[in-house]
Amino acid sequence: MLRLSLILALASVTLFAGSAQAQSVLNGIAAEVAMGGEKEVVTFSQVRELVEAKEKQARDALRGETLVEKIKEIRLAAINDLIDRTLILQDFKLKGYTIPEHVIDDQVSQVIKDSFGGDRMAFVRTLTAQGLTLDKFREYQRDSIIVQEMRRMATKGTATVSDQKIQEFYREHSDQYSSQEEAKVRMIVLRGGAENGDPRKMIEEIREKIAGGAEFGDLARIYSQGTEQEASGDVGWIDRKHFNESLTRVVFALKPGEVVELGGSYYLFLCEARKQANVKPLREVRPEIEKVLLSTERQKQQQDWLLKLRKKAYIKLY
Repeated sequence: MLRLSLILALASVTLFAGSAQAQSVLNGIAAEVAMGGEKEVVTFSQVRELVEAKEKQARDALRGETLVEKIKEIRLAAINDLIDRTLILQDFKLKGYTIPEHVIDDQVSQVIKDSFGGDRMAFVRTLTAQGLTLDKFREYQRDSIIVQEMRRMATKGTATVSDQKIQEFYREHSDQYSSQEEAKVRMIVLRGGAENGDPRKMIEEIREKIAGGAEFGDLARIYSQGTEQEASGDVGWIDRKHFNESLTRVVFALKPGEVVELGGSYYLFLCEARKQANVKPLREVRPEIEKVLLSTERQKQQQDWLLKLRKKAYIKLY
């Protein structure tokens, strides 16, 4: 049902786009758009439908002038998205393209199957409750298919990535393809303080028990005052950012049975395993990098295409 709710919300944005005469003045006009045909408008009610969720997130996270600027940014982006959508639909019409009705039928049937388990009557009741007719919903599906296909055609078979760009991306983002040095560590910690007796003496006794063959994990579960006590002192795999600088130096230069005192607390570490720092070779990550760069290139091509449509169109923002 979540997917259908999103579809219906988008439908309410798209299906009420039409001629200026069809838009109520009460809606408020955000923009006018025309490209070789009848002028269409983008209304503030359409914008509100798109920005509602994002604006709520912004209001929850931001305050004051920062919030005001973020709201402006969100609304302007929504207006531009609606303008682009309108231009794409107008371009489709001007080029004389058509969509077979069976394609729309298949899409509607898929929605009914996915969101209603194939119950067509439940689907129609939901449309009615949302103030939509089946014809209007089909119109939305048609427009969505058009926009998706026109965007695909704008980048079809034209995006390529050179070896040089792949190598440059690999060098500039090497940290993304590197794994840091890691150690698998167990820890026993005893806190200082009069109520804890002599922690130094206690930790020396624990170390002697370990040297005598006692299990580190068993002793950690009995004596440790750290948060890892119940896990038998198991800290897990850690990198150099896990502990503070002092403890990190100790852990990654660890000697068996070494006791460390820091801030009145005593630590006994057991390093069970190590992983050395590693950089994945370019040949291993090349497909991933190529995918990222191709996606970026296609987005740029789409933006260039939309810019050309805008240059041919009449657009007025209010």
